[in-house]
Amino acid sequence: MFLSVFDMFKVGIGPSSSHTMGPMVAAARFLATLKASPFHAHGLRASLHGSLAFTGVGHATDRATILGLAGFEPATYDAEKAETVLAAIKATHVIDAPGIGPLAFDPGKDLLFDYGPALPGHANGMILKATDAQGDVILQETYYSIGGGFVLTAAELTEADGAKAKARADVPYPFETAAEMLEMAQTSGLTIAAMKRANELKFRTAAEIDAGIARLWQVMNDCISRGMLGTGILPGGLKVRRRAKGIHDALIAERGLNMTAPHTINDWMSLYAMAVNEENAAGGQVVTAPTNGAAGVVPATLRYYLDHVPGASTSRVGEFLLTAAAIGGLCKHNASISGAECGCQAEVGSAAAMAAAGLCAVLGGTPEQVENAAEIALEHHLGMTCDPVKGLVQVPCIERNGLGAIKAVSAASLSLRGDGQHLVSLDVCIETMRQTGKDMHEKYKETSLGGLAVNVPNC
Repeated sequence: MFLSVFDMFKVGIGPSSSHTMGPMVAAARFLATLKASPFHAHGLRASLHGSLAFTGVGHATDRATILGLAGFEPATYDAEKAETVLAAIKATHVIDAPGIGPLAFDPGKDLLFDYGPALPGHANGMILKATDAQGDVILQETYYSIGGGFVLTAAELTEADGAKAKARADVPYPFETAAEMLEMAQTSGLTIAAMKRANELKFRTAAEIDAGIARLWQVMNDCISRGMLGTGILPGGLKVRRRAKGIHDALIAERGLNMTAPHTINDWMSLYAMAVNEENAAGGQVVTAPTNGAAGVVPATLRYYLDHVPGASTSRVGEFLLTAAAIGGLCKHNASISGAECGCQAEVGSAAAMAAAGLCAVLGGTPEQVENAAEIALEHHLGMTCDPVKGLVQVPCIERNGLGAIKAVSAASLSLRGDGQHLVSLDVCIETMRQTGKDMHEKYKETSLGGLAVNVPNC
């Protein structure tokens, strides 16, 4: 099994990797398929199913789908241009698809939110169609946004499920479980980050890996910095006030005071995470880590390490992110990182496990201690539901990232106090997350039909 660090961490836009980035990617893929087909299209249609329908408006899924069909992609997204294009499409009912030409598309009629049963492959399903001048469908494809910006067609999903148990990537250390990871580390004498880097070298040069990781951290860190300056009300109608700047200003004012309580360090961790997730909620540029809804945990923990831990060095950023990516890959491969599939345990829980592992590694932890740190963090997120109020990635998501970062740091610290030996393994914890997600009622899996979403006024 191989998932690149650049698969687990992707530069994109808020507010959701599965509901915003994924549909945009799917639409771009459909355009490419249409461009290569022998058919002459006249119009486009789209339908959103399952969680993409129930929380699609709050997650800007409709906007993302339309913009994807207009040629926009998450990594190169231009917000100002997007607004101009959206306004033109709404006014003219025409999408000027790159390489194809004008195609009829009325957002009010040709984009359907289907609130019936979800499509069979995944809770996040969408169907894209091209039609001829008579309105007959000449090309159709079903896509599933499976979390973290990953997108598969229905055929790809079936193939992936069938091959999953036997998949072995052509890399030096193709671990599919944490047990295999630890065994390979022991045999090779390498750290988890070193094995992950060796795997990455099969596909990229050392310089490309270093530059890519530096770019990821730059975007993460810039997002924290922007978030700590942002003010005002977040979009979407809940009237949630941005709080990161106020918290930051208060913490700066308290610096150097003898009476500052030790637990104030938790406020710094929450601040960094909340800054990221307020930016995400506002539709800003973020790095999926491993999703947008959980994008604050990893950068907050890494910023905590760099700014607050004596002896910390930016030279360890690569080790942190490579280790975190290895753990995230195990969560995705053996369970899920999708809130619509397994609840928030799969998003913030996985993010906390990744962050705990990365921090433990750069603080000198052995592979066994790193695995233990990830397990502790994930174990204490098990059962966490995904119940966003009004379908927005705001409540409880923003604060939840702060608490996820605090748990990640605590998990790493606890693990470093031991020798890595523990009763519950990371593999058992990941399997428990999978089973819990399977048993969890659909109303608690990013549909906004239960939990806080129905008990907090949506205005």
